[in-house]
Amino acid sequence: MRSRFTAYATGNVRHIMATTDPQGPHFRPNHTEWENEIRRFCTGTTFENLTVHDTGQDENTGWVLFTAHLSKGEQDRSFSERSRFTRVGGRWLYHSGTPGPRLR
Repeated sequence: MRSRFTAYATGNVRHIMATTDPQGPHFRPNHTEWENEIRRFCTGTTFENLTVHDTGQDENTGWVLFTAHLSKGEQDRSFSERSRFTRVGGRWLYHSGTPGPRLR
């Protein structure tokens, strides 16, 4: 989770794409369009801080409850999420997320 937040904050689009589960809803088969979409999000957003509240895992599935502190211009775009990760070939990949409670 922390590596993906850092990748968004630094515009490391390739890391974001490489750590997204191809079976998840955020994976895009058209890598050029997907790369441009991620780059626009990274460029237009200020990534201020990440707070990890809780984590858990079993053999091949894990989850992270976090709050991402973001802004876009003067607007607070912070959100909480419970992210689901899957272990594929020994690597943890982001699969999907559900909105979490607003936590600080």
